[in-house]
Amino acid sequence: MQKTTILKDGDFEKNWYLVDASGKTLGRLATRIATVLRGKHKPGYSPHMDIGDFIVVVNASKIHVTGNKREDKQYWSHSGYPGGLKLISFKDKMEKDPTFAVKNAVKGMLPRNKLGRRLLKKLKVYGGTEHPHKAQQPEILEF
Repeated sequence: MQKTTILKDGDFEKNWYLVDASGKTLGRLATRIATVLRGKHKPGYSPHMDIGDFIVVVNASKIHVTGNKREDKQYWSHSGYPGGLKLISFKDKMEKDPTFAVKNAVKGMLPRNKLGRRLLKKLKVYGGTEHPHKAQQPEILEF
């Protein structure tokens, strides 16, 4: 009978990947990024462990959304008080913070617990082409 092997923290290597978001559809890109962050692409995947890789996303300001979402999609927050609803459109949010849409989409696809918060820290998103992670020598990841 063969035993199931459980990986420990030092048994796997965490790689760095570079993703160019220009022209990519937001939701499709976010699902693939979430998969790599969780480590589901590795044979030793375990849902309770952080075995995923680091992702650096560049050109987040050039992300593509389908249909009329650029004008119609809205992000909302509520203070908890009556009349405390704040709405901001996708277009306005992207002008203010070009990294928000990618971060928010990936965050929604990760677990809502300590593990999910730790995984989100391994996602580095930049609006332009420059990033400070050249020393890690990230491999280009094509989707």
